[in-house]
Amino acid sequence: VSPVDLLSVMSFETGGSFDPAQKNLAGSGATGLIQFMPDTARGLGTTTQQLAGMTRAQQLNFVDKYFSTKGIQGGSLSDLYMGVLFPAAVGKPDDFGLFGRGASTFGSTDYSKPIFYDQNRSLDINNDGSITKGEAAAKVEATKKRYAKFGDQSMTGSQGIDTQASY
Repeated sequence: VSPVDLLSVMSFETGGSFDPAQKNLAGSGATGLIQFMPDTARGLGTTTQQLAGMTRAQQLNFVDKYFSTKGIQGGSLSDLYMGVLFPAAVGKPDDFGLFGRGASTFGSTDYSKPIFYDQNRSLDINNDGSITKGEAAAKVEATKKRYAKFGDQSMTGSQGIDTQASY
């Protein structure tokens, strides 16, 4: 996983603050650098309250633990972000429906229900009532491009450092 991709996801998820205590503004109960949901935090052996009290460095241990279970090794920024937003979409095409019209049911959750669309409405680039993987990923791609403006050489792979983590 590219460090720049991970930073782009964390920047997007925290509104650019990189605040480990950042609460989800749509009211989902998510918290932190990658917006851990309460059930996800519990599955990692912590709580969103404990995550909110951590430093960035401490919370990164849980980010690493989370991604180590997602099978995104060497994946794209799109799949890395799906690992956070909608893990069932990892490896799916860009037209895969996440929320709203055309979305699927996974487990017992019907993601076509209005609440899921409403919480993620800002990702619907064309305002058609449906959020696709490509639309959601485009928002994070735009965040990554802002980093490129500041001359981050890892964007082009021109630095001689290993930018691949072993998730």
